[in-house]
Amino acid sequence: MKLKKITTWCFLLVFIGVNVCLAQYDRRERQDRIKPFPWPERKQCAVSLTFDDARLSQIDAGIPLLNQYKIKATFYISPESLKRRIDGWKAAVEVGHEIGNHTMNHPCSGNFAFARAKALEEYTLDRIEEEMDGANQFIFENLGVNAINFAYPCGQSFVGRGEKLQSYIPLVAKKFMTGRGWMGEDSNDPWYCDFAQLFGMESDGKSFDELRQLIDKAKKERRWLVLAGHEIGERGRQTTLVSSLEKLCQYANNPENGIWIDTVAAVAEHIQKVRAQAETQ
Repeated sequence: MKLKKITTWCFLLVFIGVNVCLAQYDRRERQDRIKPFPWPERKQCAVSLTFDDARLSQIDAGIPLLNQYKIKATFYISPESLKRRIDGWKAAVEVGHEIGNHTMNHPCSGNFAFARAKALEEYTLDRIEEEMDGANQFIFENLGVNAINFAYPCGQSFVGRGEKLQSYIPLVAKKFMTGRGWMGEDSNDPWYCDFAQLFGMESDGKSFDELRQLIDKAKKERRWLVLAGHEIGERGRQTTLVSSLEKLCQYANNPENGIWIDTVAAVAEHIQKVRAQAETQ
């Protein structure tokens, strides 16, 4: 009888202890969801403009426009394209634009005919790692900077196929501060987002009103909106419209709108610092 009472009391103590721990965990989770993220200078959200492939229109139309409004963007470059305007990219670096890694050869699923000779289904982790390392070396040798952020070519983060398919997100997490996806469905929650697989939302083809809706939603939720585009021009496939981009720059530069617009590196560093401070409290 005495043993039964001791067992009962032990069970109750364990039960109470577990529930107290769960309650504390749930409370922290609720606080993380409720507590507004502290953006610099009382801003309400962060926006990063990113562009892929080192398209010529980025040099000809995009960077001069961004420079006019003193806005810095992140460009995930493809080496062969960069070589065509090396002086322009050096000038972009000098004024503070960020250069990111987009692999050496831009592999993609072999379901796309253009990628059949560099299909991710035929890649290994070693091969994709070589491509990332090669691109970093190219960037350093030609522009004198270290690329600390990465964008997944075609937004695809796998190598192999079927039962042998493997994610290379862990490789990106090991080598870079962030990895940006493509065609994401939302902006990034700064309290929760995985830096190795950030959502990148398409800016190509969108009117300014459509882009403003994305920004305003990010403001309401105090999130980080990472926009991803390719060409920069008046019209065309995979093109961020100059008119939309200019209006976005004007909107972001108006202090009343509460937007912090900066490179991926700058925003990621701020989020990491805030999250690290929160963990020690």
